Amino acid sequence: MVNADAPNRSAEEPAAREGATFPRAARLLKHADFDRVYKQGRRHFSSHITVFYLRQAEGSSPEQCARVGFTVGKVLGGAVDRNRIKRRLRDAVRQRRSLLKSAVDVVINPKKSVLKMEFAGLLDEVGRAFETIARKLVEK
Repeated sequence: MVNADAPNRSAEEPAAREGATFPRAARLLKHADFDRVYKQGRRHFSSHITVFYLRQAEGSSPEQCARVGFTVGKVLGGAVDRNRIKRRLRDAVRQRRSLLKSAVDVVINPKKSVLKMEFAGLLDEVGRAFETIARKLVEK
């Protein structure tokens, strides 16, 4: 049964491109890693998301790659809204993760406006944030 109120996902959230994946090794999963990024890392602010980032320690893992995690608190809405925000962010990260070439841990903290914005705008904002992080890490 199709709900008339359900959004048309194919138009709103396009499927990830071929080869654009988000494997477990590219995810930030442990609470200690999130804490380390929050406490020791730097921040990048944009209109719809705040991005915390920290270069990974040298030699911490043989296959170092950029790892991305999300924090979507209860302030942003109920479980349905929070899960929708996370799905949209995961898809945007899948498509823009290649911009992060160095070994860096990234935590994306969205604002409530992410729910209402166009997916193309979210994709651009995540891409700009990743480009800024890559540029700042090269400068150091």
